[in-house]
Amino acid sequence: MTESKTVLITGGNRGIGFAIAEEFISSGYNVAVTARSGNGPEGSFTVKADVTDGASLDAAIAEVEEKFGAIHVLVANAGITKDTLLMRMSDEEFEDVVNTNLNGVFRVLRRVTKGMIKARFGRVILIGSVVGLLGSAGQVNYSATKSALVGMARSITRELGGRNITANVVAPGFIDTDMTAELTEDLQKAYKDKIPAGRFAAPSEVAKVVRWLASDEAAYISGAVIPVDGGLGMGH
Repeated sequence: MTESKTVLITGGNRGIGFAIAEEFISSGYNVAVTARSGNGPEGSFTVKADVTDGASLDAAIAEVEEKFGAIHVLVANAGITKDTLLMRMSDEEFEDVVNTNLNGVFRVLRRVTKGMIKARFGRVILIGSVVGLLGSAGQVNYSATKSALVGMARSITRELGGRNITANVVAPGFIDTDMTAELTEDLQKAYKDKIPAGRFAAPSEVAKVVRWLASDEAAYISGAVIPVDGGLGMGH
């Protein structure tokens, strides 16, 4: 029964993470979200944590386990961008994005999978991006981290697949969030012209795929990259 299952979503206070939290709440899960500021949706349990700070993660995960018990599902969603062309990108702009989007995922994973191994059950869902395989000018740092999540999920699958633990990457394309709303109309049209579906996705469309991957229906899917991009990244 999903009622007794607990999901931890990093960066669940806005955008896609917030929508994922709402989807799991409506499906009867115990939902905990990490946030550096703000809160997750009503019905979720928010813990303050920064994925670049191991001590804050230790405290946050202990808080979640004290309230709900074992964490069954991890959705690694927290991420940042610092976009600029390669020639202008500083070491710090590259390293900061790697530290949050890749090292941060590792820090959470290592802590949460210990409980999954003990329980012999786990669902790991890493939020990647279409640019992880398609590439994107001005996003050498971001696309590198999202591509790396594929290798991470596949290595986890080989290590832990025999313990009823799956690990997959969901790779969204352009999503209707605060970030895309800030784009000019001309730029939005230019992006939509490249998407076979001709539109941006609603955050809920990503959330439903994530929730499905956590369900028993997806128990035999692991090491996969599931695109939610309207066909933008086909062939990758």
